[in-house]
Amino acid sequence: MSLLVNVVNVFVDADGNHGNPLAIVWASAATRKREQQIAADLGFSETIFIDALEGSEVRARIFTPAQELRFAGHPTVGLAAWLQASGDDVQDIVVPAGVARVRTEGDRVFVNARADWAPEFALEQLESPDDVAAVDPDAYGIGLHYVWAWADEEAGAVRSRMFAPTLGIREDEATGAAAIRLSAALGRDLTIRQGSGSQIFTHVRYLGQQVEVGGRTSSDRIFELS
Repeated sequence: MSLLVNVVNVFVDADGNHGNPLAIVWASAATRKREQQIAADLGFSETIFIDALEGSEVRARIFTPAQELRFAGHPTVGLAAWLQASGDDVQDIVVPAGVARVRTEGDRVFVNARADWAPEFALEQLESPDDVAAVDPDAYGIGLHYVWAWADEEAGAVRSRMFAPTLGIREDEATGAAAIRLSAALGRDLTIRQGSGSQIFTHVRYLGQQVEVGGRTSSDRIFELS
């Protein structure tokens, strides 16, 4: 049975370039109990399945090629932006970790989350953006690693990369959950350039208990998975 898949790039830059591809799938009888296999077949770092959309609330589940996640940043931001572009006034995304509130700011869409919803990343600070660029992804055989350096500490500008072999991801182009973890650890708002040039924004909220993560999302494209 074929399956229609919507794909958007999340955390694109101001010109609409870069960003992390996200597969968006409406859950159905054809996908039930096959989510993990579908995510592996698609091969994106994350695939999000929409279980229900009722008014301003959407319920969804997130899968990497290797496992299900309780929460992730780029899938929730991308889903919110995609639904809004389709005319749905989504305000809450319910995932296994909890309810992520949605906020729009110009051409950027944000979701808020507790830092402990995100997977635990090893946050590895390097001396410079050049050092981050030089890291070999194959140096990491296990775990979840977020490698970063200040590009401009005063301005809160960060250069980063993420490697997660445990999740079946050699390198992730843009990682909202890791950005949340880093922003919470540093206790400040950040502008992050990750991967080849993706752009992620964070805001620390509620006395540091929650972090908003957001950015821009591209228009969707549709393909059929056989």
